[in-house]
Amino acid sequence: MSAPIDDGRTPRERGMAKMQEVYGFQYDPADVEGDYIDFTVDHLFGTVWTREGLDVRERRMITIGALAALGLGNLLEIQFTSALANGEFTEDQIREIVIHLTHYVGWPLSTSMNAAAEKVIAQRRKDQDQ
Repeated sequence: MSAPIDDGRTPRERGMAKMQEVYGFQYDPADVEGDYIDFTVDHLFGTVWTREGLDVRERRMITIGALAALGLGNLLEIQFTSALANGEFTEDQIREIVIHLTHYVGWPLSTSMNAAAEKVIAQRRKDQDQ
């Protein structure tokens, strides 16, 4: 069984570092009212994403599958952008993920997933051409 990492850092410290690694940005929990960001940083990123047993690429692939099943194209854009920026997947692999998941989540939900992937790929190419 995989246990949370105990590296001497607090869940907040681990969470902030992991958010930066996974997405290239962080939220300062002090900037957002309520406890939602606290739980996101401390628990999701400071405890769950830092567990041993799966690497960031594997966790991202699972997350992409879940978001695709929920039809959350806007959040898929964040995942695809980060995956490409971090070198976790190529453009062709992103497209292959879309094709594969389409057959599990269905065409109606996959349209937003494909739109998100193609939007991110087009923006990436545009940025590279500048």
